[in-house]
Amino acid sequence: MNELPPYRPDIAAGRLAPDALASNFSDIHPPLERHEAAVESDRCYFCYDAPCMQACPTGIDIPLFIRQIQSGNPLGAARTILSENILGGMCARVCPTETLCEEACVREAAEGKPVKIGLLQRYATDAMMDTGRQPFQRAEPTGRRVAVVGAGPAGLSCAHRLAMLGHEVTIYDARPKPGGLNEYGIAAYKATEDFAAIEADFVLSIGGVTLKNNMALGRDIHLDELRRSHDAVFLGLGLSGVRALEAEGAGTSGDADAVSWIAELRQTANLGDIPVGRRVVVIGGGMTAIDVAVQAKALGADEVTLAYRRGRDAMNASRYEQEIAANRGVRILCDVMPKRLLVQGEAVCGIELERTHTVDGVFGGTGETLVLQADQVFKAIGQTFVLEGVAAETLPPMRGGRIAVDEERRTGLDGVWAGGDCIFGGQDLTVAAVEDGKLAAMSIHRALVAQA
Repeated sequence: MNELPPYRPDIAAGRLAPDALASNFSDIHPPLERHEAAVESDRCYFCYDAPCMQACPTGIDIPLFIRQIQSGNPLGAARTILSENILGGMCARVCPTETLCEEACVREAAEGKPVKIGLLQRYATDAMMDTGRQPFQRAEPTGRRVAVVGAGPAGLSCAHRLAMLGHEVTIYDARPKPGGLNEYGIAAYKATEDFAAIEADFVLSIGGVTLKNNMALGRDIHLDELRRSHDAVFLGLGLSGVRALEAEGAGTSGDADAVSWIAELRQTANLGDIPVGRRVVVIGGGMTAIDVAVQAKALGADEVTLAYRRGRDAMNASRYEQEIAANRGVRILCDVMPKRLLVQGEAVCGIELERTHTVDGVFGGTGETLVLQADQVFKAIGQTFVLEGVAAETLPPMRGGRIAVDEERRTGLDGVWAGGDCIFGGQDLTVAAVEDGKLAAMSIHRALVAQA
């Protein structure tokens, strides 16, 4: 059995000076200047039936908004973007454009260098938000009331579209601030300067929307009551549960939940207050795992290892995100899975990993193990749909542990729609959640108009 040499766990705050932290957490993609945007927009071929547009989950007319930028009309470009994706500013920062619109770009196929669609989208939406104006107006009030549960991307998107159509909307959210994962779950270097809060305020400025924070479903509000008191309900609940680490010793001090740690980091006023180990191991292969690993390194960890049970091609994090991690000093170790956490006293001091392989399509361990020293072990192995205090019989029908919906995001409960990460078949992407909210809002609107 592999054992560690004597090792004293070391988790501490303030490993780096403030100027180093500021540099490490600066905007990973600085915005384009006006001349840069003009040059980049000029690279677009403005394709008919543009493949980039087909690849966008929200269906933004990409050639149109790029042509508007080219002609010196960034506000018009922003309106084109926001009419389909009201959270276009955040999506320009966090959307995996390298596997969506930019991967589909004709210039990517022709020369391996796509038009920088994400940065151009940010250029336009930032220009609009800098004006402080809401580009859309509400229709005449319909007198209909809709409850939106969850102020994440799906809920904000749904609420904005419903308000624009003249309905009165109340958003109930369990957290102190709106934004969902945009506020609490995005790496700090991807959305700097409190952008998630600024964008949420921008969305809500349409009017006709009341936001009620610290209101959790099953504790402060109940689905049956919302259905009785509103004409429709939209559930944008996200995923609140975290999968358990199936390894001996899990639950020891130093065994940390990646999602909660990112939320703590995002909400701190001083990055120097966040403790980090000298040696950090992150278990997982998705975006959350990458975000934790990169930020642990940015806080001053000496060694950060991302351990994933399969090969790189199977990682949910894109190759681009993997490269970001590697370029920032994160070691990516594939084909290993956690076997046990090694403990001194009550604190983690290392982790034993078993090498894995797939034989005839069957995944499993090889029996060969290795040991890594570690002060912190973060689990980033996925989230689950969990609602404390909500009776199962009051929820809509489920499928695969999430809410089942049709193509219009209607659930099996009359008058209840759902979208975002909480639905079965969702893509777990901000941009996909925005589209869910938009589709549900239009379906709700049609239903309410039909009842008039």
